[in-house]
Amino acid sequence: MQEILQILQNLDWSPLYISLKTGAAAAVISFFLGTAAARCAMKASPLKKAVLDGMLTLPLVLPPTVAGFLLLLLFSRRRPFGMFLYENFGIKVVQSWLGCVLAAVVIAFPLMYRNARAAFEQVDENLIYAGRTLGMSETEIFFKVVMPTAGPGIVSGTILTFARALGEYGATSMLAGNIPGKTETVSQKIAMVMQDGDFVTAGVWTVIVGLIASGIVLLMNLVAGKKLKQVKRW
Repeated sequence: MQEILQILQNLDWSPLYISLKTGAAAAVISFFLGTAAARCAMKASPLKKAVLDGMLTLPLVLPPTVAGFLLLLLFSRRRPFGMFLYENFGIKVVQSWLGCVLAAVVIAFPLMYRNARAAFEQVDENLIYAGRTLGMSETEIFFKVVMPTAGPGIVSGTILTFARALGEYGATSMLAGNIPGKTETVSQKIAMVMQDGDFVTAGVWTVIVGLIASGIVLLMNLVAGKKLKQVKRW
């Protein structure tokens, strides 16, 4: 116990700060992109919707290291696009905090998209027809009818997206690297101390992340209005 208290006193909290900052930025970006993509998917034809859904969900089923490798090929300063960003706008993605955010967005975005799409699909179409009858434009219907009705599902999706971005490791390590105080997230810190054989420090970080994750899940359930159901015994 004394060893754990000593570790907490000497603990470098920068990985947690970087993880929280990255998760928050990724959640905000994914919220807007995921909501817009879900709205486009809802309006698309069945064939276009199937293709779009497959493309947007792909990062969810790909190994994170594969997604990170593809991002590295795209944004490396040795590649045309990465070179263009750096030479014309001074934007450096590889081994930067921006790389952390980009990797987290790519991996966590499908969760936001699928939750937003599911929330939109549950909106009663009669409400939309009523809005049209009252002379509301499609934009007004979306913001005044669809979004408030689908709100709980979208908010819970945003919280889930934040949680996924908070724990991202594979793509982040490929694209942003592991630079202490700059791109070293909690997940990367745990992996590093495990390689050094420091299981106590790894355990402390695991408990911290576990508590945060539990709080996020609880918040998501409260927002979504989910209630525990008693399981009937036969």
